[in-house]
Amino acid sequence: MLKIILSEMHHSLVVTKLGWTQWMFFYFMVAGTRSLVTVYQPPVLTTALGHDVMMPCRLNLSHDEKMVTLPVLYWMYLTEDNTDNLRLWYPSEKYEGRVERLDKSRNTSNKSIVLKNVQWADSGKYLCKLSITTKRDKSFRRKGNETSLKVYDTMIFTAHNDSLLWCEVNVTPDPGFLLSIFLNGCKLQPADCAPGAVGAALPYVTLSKTVPLRIKGEYECQLHLNGDLITKSIFYYHSPVAEVDGDAERNGSLTCLTTASEPAVVVFPEPWLLYMALLLVPIVILLSLVTALLMYRC
Repeated sequence: MLKIILSEMHHSLVVTKLGWTQWMFFYFMVAGTRSLVTVYQPPVLTTALGHDVMMPCRLNLSHDEKMVTLPVLYWMYLTEDNTDNLRLWYPSEKYEGRVERLDKSRNTSNKSIVLKNVQWADSGKYLCKLSITTKRDKSFRRKGNETSLKVYDTMIFTAHNDSLLWCEVNVTPDPGFLLSIFLNGCKLQPADCAPGAVGAALPYVTLSKTVPLRIKGEYECQLHLNGDLITKSIFYYHSPVAEVDGDAERNGSLTCLTTASEPAVVVFPEPWLLYMALLLVPIVILLSLVTALLMYRC
């Protein structure tokens, strides 16, 4: 009897310990969830030279987190050595008069700003930080994950010497930028390509591509950054009058670039004669049966 009682007490103690362990784990897990305070920033932004750009920064609080005072906003331009970071809000001299809050209400959790008249020198990394005071954690600071701002200039897409089509654009130095030319949706093999010429004192690189201009159709120059379309320009080419009879199409060859993930697709004409022949077979058989039936009755 004593062994049974001791066994039951030991079992109860083990269950109690296990229960306390689970309860403490649940408590800390919930406590961590309840104290969730984050600042959201997009990793990359692109904008055209001279345009305005909205730079998102949003404060996310868990539903039961209580703010004691309004958050103080810090927007910073990060230098490479982190020794001379510039303030955007409240702005340093470089950004004076060029920065505005998107939502001017102090009570909002949207701390995004608008940077006006973007220049090449504005390319770089930006950090949004907020000083926060809550009931649970008192005063602390949260920062986002940095936003990298990329700038591009107006794209030039024009014919050169009536035989070549030339596309050029200046962009912030970044290996993710890619320039491509398409004809009627087909990517063309460039006749010439500049991977990114840059001067010693220039804050941008020049991407350039040239393709032969022999086939009429819709040419499109596209600028991509890490696979995302940034901007494009369209050029419509019509064959000269002397080549309307089809000499231009016969003299020019459409060379498409394909990759392993984009296999070449060969389009064959529809076999309409075969379709008609297949439809005629059951009709002929039906007419033969009807004719034989009528002759049998007669």
